[in-house]
Amino acid sequence: MSDLPEGINADAVGAWMAEHIDTLAPPLTYTLIAGGHSNLTYSVTDTAGGHWVLRRPPLGQVLATAHDMAREHTIISALGPTDVPVPSVVGLCTDESINDAPFYVMDFVDGVVVRDESIASDLTPEQRARAGSSLIEVLHTIHTVDIDAVGLGDLGRKEDYLTRQLKRWNRQYEQSCTQVDEGTLPDLGTLHDLLAQSVPPQQRSSIVHGDYRLDNTMLGSDGSVVAVLDWEICTLGDPLADLGMLMCYWPDSGDAAAMPQLATVSLPGFPRRADLLNAYKKLSDLDLSGIDYYVAFGYWKLGCIIAGVYARYSGGAMGDAGRQGAEGFRTMIEGIVELAYDALEHDT
Repeated sequence: MSDLPEGINADAVGAWMAEHIDTLAPPLTYTLIAGGHSNLTYSVTDTAGGHWVLRRPPLGQVLATAHDMAREHTIISALGPTDVPVPSVVGLCTDESINDAPFYVMDFVDGVVVRDESIASDLTPEQRARAGSSLIEVLHTIHTVDIDAVGLGDLGRKEDYLTRQLKRWNRQYEQSCTQVDEGTLPDLGTLHDLLAQSVPPQQRSSIVHGDYRLDNTMLGSDGSVVAVLDWEICTLGDPLADLGMLMCYWPDSGDAAAMPQLATVSLPGFPRRADLLNAYKKLSDLDLSGIDYYVAFGYWKLGCIIAGVYARYSGGAMGDAGRQGAEGFRTMIEGIVELAYDALEHDT
């Protein structure tokens, strides 16, 4: 199979899928789904019209804590019976002899991922408005899941989320720095120190998705969220961290965007930041007066995540094309640092 994408051992993966899917009709076709900068996601189809999605860690250097397939599989499986829209899971493979790394397979969900402005332009203003309101409704649903009832009580510590996250992501940022030439990555350490000095008290503990944004969801025909994707950094902790991160991904028209594709949400119909915050406030009794800190924290964490992406792309973990695009991620981090400082100024 000459067009087989990197990261798939077709014979072994196909045999594994045949053991887990009674209706499988080989041969299978594998297609790398564009858009992910971390775990690799593949579309898998058979000759009878069956359609699934396979997730595995990136190729090359991997930070162990950031790409735990079993953890992601556990989270999605636990949320399946709840009102949180997630794909149905087929199974998890931890035998690395099959595909050189753990992977899991889930059912394909029919919907649209709004990754860029061209896709968003195909939505009507009404669909865009519904996407914004649905994002908030689903986020609140995630935050109100009974953690212990669904079996996720041991997913992580519930308290001191921000302090733990500051330590974790700073550690991973420092690890990323060791994978590239000294001084290559922008300084995120000073910003870390400022955030660590003014951590707000945590009001409640909940599931925290960790990277909740429009293009980590799939939208149905009316614009409603039909699936939440990319649970790889989900844990337990402060729900306002998710809301703050969503604001990082939702610039108002005319505002600087953390990433170029985020200008998508300035199209007519999409709610403004304040509208999203007000919608969440109506659903929740949490105090949102300190949300600017969470926005700054979100930008900093996003910078740490992209630093890892930069290191992986530079090292060839995402293929030869990735090396060529690595420089753009470094520039992106510089802009994100500025946005974080701006948010901290609003918080003071």
